[in-house]
Amino acid sequence: MFIMKADREKPAKVTVGIPKALLYFKYFHLWESFFQTLGINYIVSPDTNKDILNKGINYAVDEACLSSKIYLGHVAWLMGKCDYILVPRISSFGKAGKVCTKFYAIYDLVMSTFTDSDFKLINYNIDSTNSENERKAFVKMGVALGKSKSQSLYAYIIAKQTQKTQLNIIKNEQLKLLNKDGIKILIIAHRYTVLDKYIGEPIVRLLKQMGTTPIFGHVVDTKEALVRSEEISKTLPWLFNKELIGALALYKDKVDGIILMTTFPCGPDSLVNEVVIRKIKDKPILNLILDGQEGTAGLETRLESFIDIIKFKRSDEID
Repeated sequence: MFIMKADREKPAKVTVGIPKALLYFKYFHLWESFFQTLGINYIVSPDTNKDILNKGINYAVDEACLSSKIYLGHVAWLMGKCDYILVPRISSFGKAGKVCTKFYAIYDLVMSTFTDSDFKLINYNIDSTNSENERKAFVKMGVALGKSKSQSLYAYIIAKQTQKTQLNIIKNEQLKLLNKDGIKILIIAHRYTVLDKYIGEPIVRLLKQMGTTPIFGHVVDTKEALVRSEEISKTLPWLFNKELIGALALYKDKVDGIILMTTFPCGPDSLVNEVVIRKIKDKPILNLILDGQEGTAGLETRLESFIDIIKFKRSDEID
């Protein structure tokens, strides 16, 4: 189940490759700490660049979202540089919600895409509907890598503590930003979009250059966000989107404007963004669809116009 296209012998020392895309930006503290504690070498693919994007585009079908194309590019970069490539499969978190189909199809997608390559994958599976929780999944993955159940469980506990500590640091940093003077812009976007060096970071950098303070919707207490998400939608099925609209409910009165940042053509995001635009009437909203095209001139113009609108609104409120 866990190791594909590989013999059953487990090498004494292996290297796991981690694609720097999709769920990496949510779980990298967890993954890296887990492998470190187990004494397993790992490498992470580099920041997304033009070459990685083009590789992903070449491997992907045209209908795939930009984020999935980027992921395939990172997998391609790791080929031949490690013993196994980590491709987790996540389907359901139970009552909290499901995730976009790409997260529980990505393992099979990678397997069917690179059919001509001699590669080995390792994964873990989270599916609450089948009693497959995160802890059990990580213990199975550790065993598949040649470690004992007790070693794997210990490594998972340490990794969860590391992840929690790092998330608390990030949340505290954002609280300080919320208390700053000046224009604050809430960015509602998945981590793998806004934190990607090639597609998301240039927008964050432009906002800072324009004298505004970006606030990130993904930096939020998950439990609180899920509760607050019902203020905007009570029926949304996708967990990660519920977290984001919950953050919107939490932060919208503390910011001056909202940017919805989506990779084309994301189905869940397109629906959720439409809901947000229809329901949030008291804040300027900019809907950005990223398609991977080069150049930021068009984006820069749209951002400048958006910031100008916010400045005019602020001046009217002062008057």
